[in-house]
Amino acid sequence: MPSVDLHCHSLYSDGSQTPTQLVEQAAAAGVTMLALTDHDSTHGLAEARLAAETVGIRLINGVEISAMWQKQLIHIIALNIDPETPLLKSGLQEQQLARAKRGRMIAEKLEYLGIEHCWQGVLALVDHDENRVGRAHFAQYLVNIGKVKQLQQAFDKYLGNGKPAAVPMPWTDMTTAISWIKAAGGVAVLAHPARYGLSQTKLRLLLADFQQVGGDAMEVSTANEKPNIILNLAALAQRFGLYASQGSDYHGINMPWLKLGKFSELPVGCKPIWETFEEIIT
Repeated sequence: MPSVDLHCHSLYSDGSQTPTQLVEQAAAAGVTMLALTDHDSTHGLAEARLAAETVGIRLINGVEISAMWQKQLIHIIALNIDPETPLLKSGLQEQQLARAKRGRMIAEKLEYLGIEHCWQGVLALVDHDENRVGRAHFAQYLVNIGKVKQLQQAFDKYLGNGKPAAVPMPWTDMTTAISWIKAAGGVAVLAHPARYGLSQTKLRLLLADFQQVGGDAMEVSTANEKPNIILNLAALAQRFGLYASQGSDYHGINMPWLKLGKFSELPVGCKPIWETFEEIIT
């Protein structure tokens, strides 16, 4: 089981646990280096760092930024950042405000479909912080009230692209997101490249553009990824001169099939991104 997990989420985005609970679970699972990478938020890092100091884990400051490449939504993980950097803070704040606006629009659409009290119900799931609201919270609310049985059904019926409650997001572009990360002294990692549904040709174009505008690494090993996919991603990382990263993408009890520190080791020949971390930014 890998001891380095550079992708997980707390309740400050769409995870179900506090940063302290995450860190304690990671320590119990044998993880020695952990990155907290909430969606467009660094609010959990201070709590996570205190917990990490208590249990003896090295915490890497992180955040997962939603961005657009051409017309494709991608996720870029920022690692080893200074979360107090003004450019990064202002950029993430814009993302959070846009997320809140989208949330209210989704709630209005669901109300129109006859699903009452959506906004109040979703806000209760995020301690009434509208900037944390994501589609996963709407999915959980729909499960809670019995409209669907599983989270994925909520996306298939209501929230996915082209569905009746779908609302597009004005995410920042890939180049701008990477500029925020670089300003904060971090490295930019393309998250789970195999999950975007791209052809090999399109994926190679994405990786070429990502590397050209300053991208440093790509996730090669993530939880539940098939061995042949991992080997293909490892070959692509080497082809485009990118470091390799890894992580569970753990979200907590809402996604029990994901476990902290549980995924395949990086294939031979990969250059681990964490070997570039010379210091911990506090």
